[in-house]
Order: sequence, then C-alpha cells, then structure tokens
Amino acid sequence: MPDLGITAVKAKVDTGARSSALHTRYIEPYEEDGIAMVHFALCPHAGWPDHNVECHAEIFDQREVKDSSGNPEMRFFIRTPVMVGDHVWKVELSLTDRSSMRFRMLLGREAVRRRAVVDPGRSYLTRKPPKRHLDS
Repeated sequence: MPDLGITAVKAKVDTGARSSALHTRYIEPYEEDGIAMVHFALCPHAGWPDHNVECHAEIFDQREVKDSSGNPEMRFFIRTPVMVGDHVWKVELSLTDRSSMRFRMLLGREAVRRRAVVDPGRSYLTRKPPKRHLDS
C-alpha cells in the first residue's frame, strides 16, 4: 500500500468476504481542511507486535459490516492503491482490529473482481519482498 507507506503485509484472498479489511489500531477520525480523515496505526508483521506504522487517509465511507462471527460493526473505509505482485489497483479497505486473525489484511471478492482468478488449492503465489522492505 504505497500511499500508506506500507511496503509489505501478509494478506489473504477471501472470496467469501464481500469487502476487504485492514488490521489497525488507534482508529481516530478527524477533519483536515474540511475533509474527513482517519489516523490509525498498522502493525504489518504479526511477529513484530511493537512495530507500528502511523497512517493518515481520507475517509471514503462509514458503514456497518458483519465480522467473521456475524456480529455487526460500524467501520471506517478508506480507498488506497494496493500492490499484489506487479499489479496495482485501488481497493476499499475497512479499518478494524484483526489481531485475533492470522492475516493482517483480507482482500474480499470486490477487491479482486475482474482482476484475479482465485485458485483455492494454491497459496503464496507472489514473491516475498526483499528483506529491506520489512523495515516499513
């Protein structure tokens, strides 16, 4: 997510989920020059729980989403470019606490529609970023 300063995060493609989600902490909405914004922290690597990247983004929407247990939750949505392999496109991401989940990011079916073919029998099809990128 180049606009957020995130060079690498492990993501799961989940065609059962309509929307995409990003693990965030400290979600704080604010206004800047009349534009609704959100400040949040992202811990891109589960193995480094104290490593947070501070992010700011324009709020694209706020709506109710059902979590994996079926419980409704109001979430902020941002719209930002995402790079998967050599491909980049804008994705709507809901901001939520995914600390209990294995993946810090979930790419739902709307994010991959008309962009990717999902083979449920295969995993980790993009190359790992160089080690220097893990510092972000």
